Amino acid sequence: MSNSQVGGANDVVNISESRWTQHDTNWVLSLFGTAVGAGILFLPINIGIGGFWPLMIMAVLAFPMTYLAHRGLARFVLSSKNSDSDFTDVVEEHFGATSGRLISLLYFFSIFPILLIYGVGLTNTVDSFMVNQLEMESLPRVLLSGVLVAGMIAIMLGGEKLLLRAFAVLVYPLVGVLLFLSLYLIPNWQLPTISAPDVGSLTETLWLSVPIVVFSFSHAAAISSFANTQRRHYKSEATLKAESILRNTALMLIAFVLLFVFSCIFSLTPEQMTEAKEANVSVLSYLANVYNNPFIETLGPLVAFIAITSSFLGHFLGARESFNGLVTKQTSISYKAADKLGVVVMFISIWICAVINPSILDMMGAISGPIIALILFVMPTIAIYKVPALQKYKGKLSTYFVLTVGLLAVSALLFNM
Repeated sequence: MSNSQVGGANDVVNISESRWTQHDTNWVLSLFGTAVGAGILFLPINIGIGGFWPLMIMAVLAFPMTYLAHRGLARFVLSSKNSDSDFTDVVEEHFGATSGRLISLLYFFSIFPILLIYGVGLTNTVDSFMVNQLEMESLPRVLLSGVLVAGMIAIMLGGEKLLLRAFAVLVYPLVGVLLFLSLYLIPNWQLPTISAPDVGSLTETLWLSVPIVVFSFSHAAAISSFANTQRRHYKSEATLKAESILRNTALMLIAFVLLFVFSCIFSLTPEQMTEAKEANVSVLSYLANVYNNPFIETLGPLVAFIAITSSFLGHFLGARESFNGLVTKQTSISYKAADKLGVVVMFISIWICAVINPSILDMMGAISGPIIALILFVMPTIAIYKVPALQKYKGKLSTYFVLTVGLLAVSALLFNM
């Protein structure tokens, strides 16, 4: 049986390949590493301010929101008739040149603001560590942010394959330290007083929290390359294998992240969460400042630094690919020239944003979350009713759930405007 084959002459796959392999594990770790970044480190602050009931409801909805949305986007990329199509190619194939370019532009702007957020988050994390743990004077923000952003981009330019392998390895200690920190904080838990929620306040809190949750668990930037890799590797079984990998990624994210979120929220009061938001630092940096504990003081900012850096690099790859595709299709500029232009433009933009230091949570809720929702939730659902290869998913409850979440996130953008 292990040597049996299915499919036609151009679509051959060994049945043995349908079993879980190291290839699958590596992709789970890569997607996990892409998702674990600034969003998850700021998620406890946003939900913690809202109180107990929003936390519980979002905990229940987090898995279906994460898995079903990324599954839909992977199905969309895999629906192309061309075996080597990336996201930009697929949207033009299904929606036409004009609409395809508009969606591709939105796709770029679903990733690019995340890089701005990471530039701010990394600068604030390092500055907080220097001032509070090392007892140093703050460096000029222009200098500190410039060095950090330039350093991250320089690492990425050193070689993409080597870079991704290195950060995939970092996921293991990242998961281990996150788990250890979550358990370590348990003795400091102060369980909240549970009372009947105010329906109006709860509804508004949940509504405005949707974009933050969408952003926090998103690994959409890696889905295009992920789906194409599965198509090359698994041929006719690509969709089933992609769904299996995405399901396990979502389970891993929910298991580790929710424990971390619960532990952080139960260790701080809503007033402290508000103070952390005003300081514009991650929950780990704030915990390091609140608890006079060498372990948290050292590991908290270190985890924040690794998580933000690794996720920055993963998203930079997606933004770089998207920018190059947009420029080369709209102009006569060569791919190499577009690549150099993109690196310079993104470096300057991220640097300026890091210097200005806007509110990270406001940027997540007002910009990144809703735009990601359009690409991750709304667009693949529309494609189900337009693309023949996807019409078998019409009428399913999961389709309506994904669309509803996407519309809620987008409407939060209109409210914040």
